[in-house]
Amino acid sequence: MTYAVVKGAGYILVHTPDMVLHNGTTQSTERIINPDSDYLKELPNHLRSFDEVVEYLPNQVYIGNMTPEELGKYEQPWVDKKAEGANKVGKFGEIMPQDEFIGLMKIADTFDLVKLSKEFSVDVIKKLGDHHFISEELISRIKEGEEIEEIKKLIKEQGAEPLYNNGEVVGCVKRAHDVDTNLSAHVIFENLAVKASGVLAALNLVEKNNINPEDVEYVIECSEEACGDMNQRGGGNFAKSVAEMAGFVNSTGSDTRGFCAGPTHSLIEAAALVQSGIYKNVVVVGGGATAKLGMNGKDHVKKGLPILEDVLGGFAILIGQNDGVNPVLRTDLVGRHTVGTGSSPQAVITSLVTAPLDKGNLKITDIDKYSVEMQNPDITKPAGAGDVPKANYKMIAALGVKRNDIERTELNSFIEEHGMEGWAPTQGHIPSGVPYIGFGREDILSGKINRAMIVGKGSLFLGRMTNLFDGVSIVMEKNSGKVEEEKGASEEEIRKLVAEAMRGFASHLLEN
Repeated sequence: MTYAVVKGAGYILVHTPDMVLHNGTTQSTERIINPDSDYLKELPNHLRSFDEVVEYLPNQVYIGNMTPEELGKYEQPWVDKKAEGANKVGKFGEIMPQDEFIGLMKIADTFDLVKLSKEFSVDVIKKLGDHHFISEELISRIKEGEEIEEIKKLIKEQGAEPLYNNGEVVGCVKRAHDVDTNLSAHVIFENLAVKASGVLAALNLVEKNNINPEDVEYVIECSEEACGDMNQRGGGNFAKSVAEMAGFVNSTGSDTRGFCAGPTHSLIEAAALVQSGIYKNVVVVGGGATAKLGMNGKDHVKKGLPILEDVLGGFAILIGQNDGVNPVLRTDLVGRHTVGTGSSPQAVITSLVTAPLDKGNLKITDIDKYSVEMQNPDITKPAGAGDVPKANYKMIAALGVKRNDIERTELNSFIEEHGMEGWAPTQGHIPSGVPYIGFGREDILSGKINRAMIVGKGSLFLGRMTNLFDGVSIVMEKNSGKVEEEKGASEEEIRKLVAEAMRGFASHLLEN
């Protein structure tokens, strides 16, 4: 069987402090329910600078400047520590400041719904012009700009969503329809942020891995937002809109939604599409969620911490035909949380981890690294959710003991050897399995490990349609170096078949 391979990955973060204040759901809700709350008054004092965001250890891991192993050498919490020699550009991607991202939202705006002030437009065109790879063609989509008075009028009289930078209004996002709430300024703002961050991730994937954009044939977008109007809320298509801006001119695409498990579902779908021969190269991409900014802000402020959920996250992964080199995705070793699985932690881990291993006659220890819900514990611990990756590793280790794959005395060493510290921002779908794919690919190519399991889990009950939990997993494995030849006929065989057919036809004519 010829499996699909992982050809590259790109990861991006966008520092958006003003969007924390004005667009995060926790803050927006508080502003409606309790506009004079102490939390809202104190919140601005807990915002980080761009340099602080770049120097933050988990963020440097996310873009590839540090490894998960290097992060594990630092004692938690990490919020009071700085990465030496931190850079906003990493091996896998970059951290973009808010003003540049607002410019990118304008670039991503096809219907002239984003209005930027003249002064801000001039500044952001210059800044993006200094970016290490964003093209002049893209930057040219930012025009002269509007008078700030006109922008404030749109905000006041037409319900436009303000765009803030350094606490000042620098633009707005207009509504796309007078009545349709699905095209309100608020929703358009969210969707443009998803699209722009997805595009940034896709462009980093291309740039960091020397990919020809014209080789991409399909795109799967797997964020948590919904794109559509009142007749088809969530109908899509983020995928094709990202492909358009990223220069994937030969691709089509569609959106896959599965809450936090969406990226791993998409990874499996991409592998299947390539393995089947339908497409040669498929990109899985996910943009960031403005709604999740400052989601646990109340707990962080209460404990005197900075707002750590101040970044949008994005990623893009290229899945391609087997080249005999890159790690393969074992579509025969897929874990599934089925309708009948149940929601107990043991049942969930059994369905996602041990069930697929049993298919391949593998032990729990045969997986060198498990990439589970890789949430940053700096964020989740103060909010009372504990260390999420470690909790998952404890459950996997416990099942290993139960299966006699490891001894009870080896529990802690298993977690240390087969697990990792969490480093991903709590952007919902972003932490779920996929942050390690870039590192995992490199670790397999270098011979450091042979196998990694990517595990995605999701909470379907959030949509109020079912109480079910969800999850899928897939194994990424070292390439054997053997690529099966296509089972087609050779030219010689075709000539023989044609000759036989002609002889048969001639014989039939002579007989008649």
